[in-house]
Amino acid sequence: MKITDYKIPCTKEIKLKDYPTTEGKKKDNEQIRQEVIPDLVARMKELHHKLHAEEKRGILVVLQAMDAAGKDEAISYIFSNLSAQGLKTTTLEKPSEDEKKHDYLWRIQEGLPARGEIGILNRSYYEEVIAPRIHDLLEDGDIPEHADKNSIWNLRYRQINDYEKYLYENGIHIVKFFFHMSKDEQKDRLLERMKNPEKHWEFSFADVEEREHWDEYHKIFEEMLNNTSTSYCPWYVLPADDEWHSRRLVTEIMIQLLEKMDPKYPRYTGEDLKKLKKYIKKLENE
Repeated sequence: MKITDYKIPCTKEIKLKDYPTTEGKKKDNEQIRQEVIPDLVARMKELHHKLHAEEKRGILVVLQAMDAAGKDEAISYIFSNLSAQGLKTTTLEKPSEDEKKHDYLWRIQEGLPARGEIGILNRSYYEEVIAPRIHDLLEDGDIPEHADKNSIWNLRYRQINDYEKYLYENGIHIVKFFFHMSKDEQKDRLLERMKNPEKHWEFSFADVEEREHWDEYHKIFEEMLNNTSTSYCPWYVLPADDEWHSRRLVTEIMIQLLEKMDPKYPRYTGEDLKKLKKYIKKLENE
């Protein structure tokens, strides 16, 4: 299994249909959950602890998908194992009236990680190139004078790329996961939520209503991936029908990024080191 197989290249256009929604790993769910995930999570937790202690750089994780594709579960089963002090999770809902008065990237500011943190966006600013197109939600103030309803999407792709580059150049690394799920798998998961009273809280009637726009969504997803996967902020397409395999991939990709960043525990040097030794001796002699 090569991580690069799931990475959207920034040098050529892809077709989303060429990326599988399953690799036949569903049968391995229990084995992955019990034998593979714990060691991977332990390694990611170790690296995250160093990132948090170092406080030099941060990581922004972007999760995008259709409903029931597994974003929430990735947070629950993978990221929730990390130290809460260095972790923040933000779920973007529909823009509020106050948020609509600002530029479309304004509302994500509070979700950005500080140096030493991993910030997770469960849905993200990418909603602003998806939902408004499906439901024709743009208002007059949303369209700059030099654009129109057709050209604004390429304009926003460029703005998002510029914004992500700005964050990257200021020490915030961004990794983006698209949970690629089949329509049949979504149907099964939605029915499970609808038929099980204990899972009704996970279901929204809007999930079924949005399903009617399946083909439109996937056309836009493909365009989005092609226009915003960059060398500095790549997209990864996960075979989301295989839920635990996808969670393993998320963990391995995060580990790969953290190992590349190579965070270190801070160490005393110079005068601080001399002072440390002095205080050690003082306490030992009490």
